[in-house]
Amino acid sequence: MPFKSFALASSQPRTPSQRWVRRGLAALAALSCSLAVVPAVVAQELPGFTLFGGPRRESQLSFRLDRGRESSWDRYRLRIPAQNLAIAQIAIDYPDYYKGRFDTDRIDVRYKNGGEKIELDRVVWNPENYTIEIYPKEPIPSGKQLEVVLSNVRNPDMGGMYYFNCRILTPGDTPLLRYIGTWLIQIT
Repeated sequence: MPFKSFALASSQPRTPSQRWVRRGLAALAALSCSLAVVPAVVAQELPGFTLFGGPRRESQLSFRLDRGRESSWDRYRLRIPAQNLAIAQIAIDYPDYYKGRFDTDRIDVRYKNGGEKIELDRVVWNPENYTIEIYPKEPIPSGKQLEVVLSNVRNPDMGGMYYFNCRILTPGDTPLLRYIGTWLIQIT
């Protein structure tokens, strides 16, 4: 029985429909590669998923990091939901193993809708007690969603998950900070 050789498909498709199929497959491959990058960008916007331990889901606050990479300069956008009471102070505490640095001159508080800046009296970073205290010039009215913007942050050299807790002080209240929630910040 003589051996029949099978000719391999030529590099050029023979019909116009075959050319369109090839071009379509190439476009689909390029699109799927570009979509693989999107989850890495979106991942730093959401509070994430915790299997064991950590704050309850209803206590997790939303946030966004511009970079989220270890040993890099970053901007944190920490969101605070609307409160039933006015706010005289915002206190943020973080764990003792977070070795990043904050620039108090580059910390802002803004209304989430519209982005209008709230005038601040002072910002105090206490690295020994792992806290950032933000004092607005006037109490922030109730019912407003806020965003605390920490710019010029130096991320720690080691990546990890860091729980940043948010507490507020209401005007005329007994000087006890009320727990609002936790930002689960992950540095990779």
